[in-house]
Amino acid sequence: MSRTPCFEVVTHRVDVSNAESVAEVARAADALGRVKSVVHTAGLSPAQASADAILHVDLLGVAHTLDEFGKVIAKGGAGIVIASMAGTFMAGKLPPEVELALERTPTEELLDLPILKAPQFQDPGAAYSLAKRANQLRVQAASLAWGHRGARLNSISPGIISTAMGREELEGESGGAMRAMVAASSIGRTGTSSEITAAAAFLLGAESSFVTGTDLLVDGGVVAAVRSGVLKAGRE
Repeated sequence: MSRTPCFEVVTHRVDVSNAESVAEVARAADALGRVKSVVHTAGLSPAQASADAILHVDLLGVAHTLDEFGKVIAKGGAGIVIASMAGTFMAGKLPPEVELALERTPTEELLDLPILKAPQFQDPGAAYSLAKRANQLRVQAASLAWGHRGARLNSISPGIISTAMGREELEGESGGAMRAMVAASSIGRTGTSSEITAAAAFLLGAESSFVTGTDLLVDGGVVAAVRSGVLKAGRE
């Protein structure tokens, strides 16, 4: 007879935009035992928040998590940051010096970067895309420090996923464009949370022991469709 696994869950209230709050939860996790897996999922979408709030949570919050859990991650452990295909679309659109700044600027100076004050990034959608591109870049850079502790670090960039947040975006201003992207993609549907979970399990597990410092795009083929011109042709 098989037994259902039993887990003990300890909760901790955290404000990811606050360095000490994140440091506190990292220390609390370390006190419970070896920190073997870290999954950062905190984020706000353009339909939910202002550009400023998105930059504090989606950008600064990730930076704090990489810093603080990089101090306690155990040898053989692994971490994941949930980024977004929005960041993948931003790749190559920013000047190299801006990407370098997003990647390497010390966390405490991150929100002072001039690019974040630019008028175009006061729009929540643009701020979200920039933050998610920064997530991909900072994960790549932080993977070296995590590697010195014998741990791996990667990001996952989901496409349009059928979650409460995803459905809220589909019903918002960008919903029409998002539905067009889904229709043009090779799989032709939104993703599920379990499909992102499966990708996370792979990146946290032994099967991906040679994978670190990279981003896994899980978007059902949306980025491929847009870059190939299929989406444009479909609209015409």
